[in-house]
Amino acid sequence: MSASAPAAPSSAFPTIADNGRFAYQPITTRPDYCWPNGARLAVYLGFNVEHFAFGSGMGASLGPPSPQPDVLNYAWSEYGNRVGAWRCLELFDQLALPTGALINTALYDHCPALVQALVQRGDELIGHGHSNAMRQSDLNEADERALLEGCRARMLQQSGVAPAGWLSPWISESLHTPDLLAETGYRYTLNWCHDDQPTRMHTRSGQALWSIPYPQEVNDIPMVMGRLMEGRAFAELITDHFDEMLRQSARQPLVMGIALHPYIVGQPHRLLHLRTALAHLARARDAGSIWFATPGQICQHAQAVLA
Repeated sequence: MSASAPAAPSSAFPTIADNGRFAYQPITTRPDYCWPNGARLAVYLGFNVEHFAFGSGMGASLGPPSPQPDVLNYAWSEYGNRVGAWRCLELFDQLALPTGALINTALYDHCPALVQALVQRGDELIGHGHSNAMRQSDLNEADERALLEGCRARMLQQSGVAPAGWLSPWISESLHTPDLLAETGYRYTLNWCHDDQPTRMHTRSGQALWSIPYPQEVNDIPMVMGRLMEGRAFAELITDHFDEMLRQSARQPLVMGIALHPYIVGQPHRLLHLRTALAHLARARDAGSIWFATPGQICQHAQAVLA
């Protein structure tokens, strides 16, 4: 007697919610192309320059949060703007590395000299909210639109260029964030870490919005602060990740981002090892093996070859 056919799936199974922003597609079945100069791997530095409110709101934590005013954690994060960022910029200058600088607009009031230094270097300025003391996802739609428009206008007024890209404070999105980004003039978002290639996202208006890969592994906050990784190990993570992605890029073009925060990697004992890792990448750039770019340049090229 033959075995009976399996029962049909039950209609009682719930429908799993989908993000609605992009369809699933294996990386092995996508169009092939190259980055400028025939490169197969694009690399960028996401340099997060942030400001936290004193005595209120959210903030980065070196130790357990204390009752406000939390002087220990506030002062530690402020070290990044006063010292760490400047040490990082010296290193980036030595290696001639551009950055995608993710800035809070509160920096224009708090430490305008630091933003000006980024502009003078020719770094790409990317919107990152007004302050990292709040989550964007806590806002209603009207207030979220006002945040996106206000940051864009302030950056245009103060630095002369409107940002093309956005990273939400704490990667916090509402259900409408991609739609609002497209509607307020942004061309790409760094909020999503779902891929190693740029992805065009669906928006309610039909306007183009690209997701440029932003790392949550090659990122000092989850690795150093979350997993308690020492500076040497984090630098080795960068080089290991790079070496393997360079091998994989022989099969398809890839993007590698490196997310850095100056109050973390700007500490001398970590900067020492970061220098070794970035020098490794700079040698590959000088040999013509990679394209060292900014997120905006990656978006522009992807849009040209994929749109």
